[in-house]
Amino acid sequence: MCSLLFVPYEAPKKADGKKKISKAQRLKMLQEEEERRLKEEEEERLRKEREEVERLEKKRLEQEKWEKLEDKDLDRKNEEAAELSLLEMCFTEAEQMKREVQLLSQWKHYLQCDGHPDPTVAQEINTYISLWREETNETFEQVIQKSDQVLSLIDKLTLILLETPPFDLQNKSIMQYKGSILELQDLLFLKFNRATEILLRQASTLADPDSGNMEKVIQAESITVYVWANLKKNPRQRSIRFCGTEIGFEIPRVLATSDIALRLLHTHFDHVSPLPTVAAASDRAPEPSKEDTGVKAAGSVVAELAGSPKPEAAGSPESEAPGSPEPEVPLEVQEMPRPESSLQEEPKIKAYELEMALLSQRVSAAQLKMLENVQDKPEIFEDDEVDLCQFSTLGGVYHLDVLELPPQCKPVKGWVIVRVLQEGLQKYIYPPEATEEVDVENAFPPIEVTLEVHKNVIFFENPQVARWDPQVKHWKTDGISHTTYNPEGRLVSFSLDTFGPITLIQDTHINMPFQYWELVPLDLNQALFTVKTVFAKIQIHIKDNLCLLASLNLHNNQDFTFLEGKWMTPISFILALKKAGLNIFPSGHSHFYVLINYKSPMVEMKTYQQMALLSSAFAFGWSRWNIHSDSRKVIFKVSEHIPEEESIQDIDCMIIMFTGDRAQRLHISEYSEDFSEQPQEGSEFHSTLYHMITGVASPAALDNIRNSSTLFVDTVCYMLLSTRPLSYS
Repeated sequence: MCSLLFVPYEAPKKADGKKKISKAQRLKMLQEEEERRLKEEEEERLRKEREEVERLEKKRLEQEKWEKLEDKDLDRKNEEAAELSLLEMCFTEAEQMKREVQLLSQWKHYLQCDGHPDPTVAQEINTYISLWREETNETFEQVIQKSDQVLSLIDKLTLILLETPPFDLQNKSIMQYKGSILELQDLLFLKFNRATEILLRQASTLADPDSGNMEKVIQAESITVYVWANLKKNPRQRSIRFCGTEIGFEIPRVLATSDIALRLLHTHFDHVSPLPTVAAASDRAPEPSKEDTGVKAAGSVVAELAGSPKPEAAGSPESEAPGSPEPEVPLEVQEMPRPESSLQEEPKIKAYELEMALLSQRVSAAQLKMLENVQDKPEIFEDDEVDLCQFSTLGGVYHLDVLELPPQCKPVKGWVIVRVLQEGLQKYIYPPEATEEVDVENAFPPIEVTLEVHKNVIFFENPQVARWDPQVKHWKTDGISHTTYNPEGRLVSFSLDTFGPITLIQDTHINMPFQYWELVPLDLNQALFTVKTVFAKIQIHIKDNLCLLASLNLHNNQDFTFLEGKWMTPISFILALKKAGLNIFPSGHSHFYVLINYKSPMVEMKTYQQMALLSSAFAFGWSRWNIHSDSRKVIFKVSEHIPEEESIQDIDCMIIMFTGDRAQRLHISEYSEDFSEQPQEGSEFHSTLYHMITGVASPAALDNIRNSSTLFVDTVCYMLLSTRPLSYS
């Protein structure tokens, strides 16, 4: 049997509602919550107080550390400034050496006595121009041969205007040199016209047997001449191409049936644009400082001691003017009497030292002037006028002319008879002046022209075509239409309303601002200066006082070999790059056309000078933090040179901030997330960039710095001043 166990069933209880909390419990809970809140607030207050105390303590320690660094910097500031001043005398010595080289060159020219004039001597150059002007009946070949010498004289005068420091240029000399340049240019073009006339008189004897017309091409180093004479006047021959090339014209019927000749004279130089202005010493001399006044006063005293005459003779109105202050004589000049043997040598030594001191100040003023922006805006031009501050002419000038065919020479009984017109070579007016009877626009349509871009010129964009307007003396873009460019054949085609000088222009600042720059030493007195732009990467090899285009990488992989292997002086090198379309050299007006990272000219000048002093051992480069600092601070990368490397390694470089009066190493790197001016731990302040960097230099680097040549340092500084990488990158 089984037994059953019966368990009474209990129904599930219904869930009761939320248990009611009594008033006492509620008060207790509120009290506990308030106590907890007060405790948290107290802990937060104590934490903030502790953090504030720690912050103030940290700030105090940093301030003490900063003050110690400043005090240490202040203690050695005068010593560093004096040492740097002596080192920067190398720029003055370089200027003195360049003067001596120029004098030696003039003396060698005098000794050669080869019949070539000295272009700086007005009598010699005027005699040369007069004698050549009197020569007549010169052929094109003779004129071109002579033109090489004329262009050499023009180049010499141009270089003298650019290379001579502004404090050595006088208004009289500037006017003389510019006048000689203009006379030589005008005379050269006059000779080309006369040679063209002589050539066209013989057109019938030089006619092509197939076409019956004359075609002549003369090529030289600086000039190319294309001449076509219309002898047959065939109305169907309206397409003219020279020597099987695409260079030539598409002429209308009215010209194809006229006694005319077409001339394309391509001068590979531009002597049409106005000469650039060169300021004289009176225009560019800085305001004399107190030190300068002292130097001048001391110079007058020493000159008197040496027995040289004073600038103003006694009794002159200037010397007798009432109230004229006596020049203050520096204390070092007023010395006690010395033995008689030293009295004879001392004035000469003092005069030389004072002359060098004054020259040093003038050199520094000239360097600073290179960096100062011109405050006046360029002239405002009409829409069709070319602003030569914004655009540059490249590839020379193409002189397109329609000429009246002169009377042809005729052989008669062994003689050649030719009728020479007294008025000389005449231009054919095309199109003629508008009249009521003739619809000029339809009867004289535009001429289609195809030109070849000079092989030694780089265009980063399609070239623009401009024509010279002799009335307003400006390049203009009106009257030119349907312009096309074939980069493979380097051919420019366009339609032209009227003949005249034509040139190709490009934006002067197309390679500005720079994307990157660096200056890396290669060896003692050798460095590689690299500038990377949107379109090109340019590497310049600097060796002693010469520059070489070491490498050129173009965005379109175009080959450019024109400047390969050519060592040049800095100014000649800069001119060559500009003429080739590689302009990385800002002018005084460039800031109106380029968005720049403006830096104080004084800070820039001091930075470039001291970079140059260190350039035989240390590499400098672009830093992305430079744009984060104001105009009174420059930031760049620095690293000691490793011979195996030709670029800066960001891992090993220092980030330096320089204000002109203080140099410090920053604790940030190129890869830091945020910018900070906090100095690097363990680093010190220095009043000069030179002493800060030499303080961490190795013995080998110090040897290279001490053994750097004067001309090398001056050349590096000039290239930095000319490119202004700290503001234009």
